[in-house]
Amino acid sequence: MTTEEKTYFIYIRSTGEKVPVSKAQHDSFYREASRIRNKEQNHGRCMCPYRYIWKCDGDCIGCEYHATGDTSSLDQPLPDGNGTIGDYIPDTRKPMDEVIADRMLLEQLFSRLRELDPEADTIIQLWKDHPEGISDRAIARELGRPQKTFADQMKKYRTDLRRITGDK
Repeated sequence: MTTEEKTYFIYIRSTGEKVPVSKAQHDSFYREASRIRNKEQNHGRCMCPYRYIWKCDGDCIGCEYHATGDTSSLDQPLPDGNGTIGDYIPDTRKPMDEVIADRMLLEQLFSRLRELDPEADTIIQLWKDHPEGISDRAIARELGRPQKTFADQMKKYRTDLRRITGDK
């Protein structure tokens, strides 16, 4: 009984030839080419149609599908010498003192919730697991509590927690 081994090739785009290689060489080559292509696509520099992905060898500079847009560095000096592009892009992130204050308030709210409810850590974890939001009904079901009872408890907890934040 003979088993035929599959022949693996690497396509050399510049010459149009297929070079026979081992499976390990093939996999390694195309894994790296895919990594480079994905990075270029994520940055809007690769316009390779899906049907030609098999041609991708990771050599983007010589590729007909490589976008030649402006890829200037944000640290590159402006032509007039007045700073860099990065100097003119506004920072939209929250100031660090606000991030720290928000984090401290959150920890204070979680601490108070732990004082009010023995299963607070489970409730907090459910909130973390569902950043899009989770209903009180779903939380009550997870905790094995009647929905109406849990809703009443949460209403009291929220009122108490609003006192901490100063919200009405």
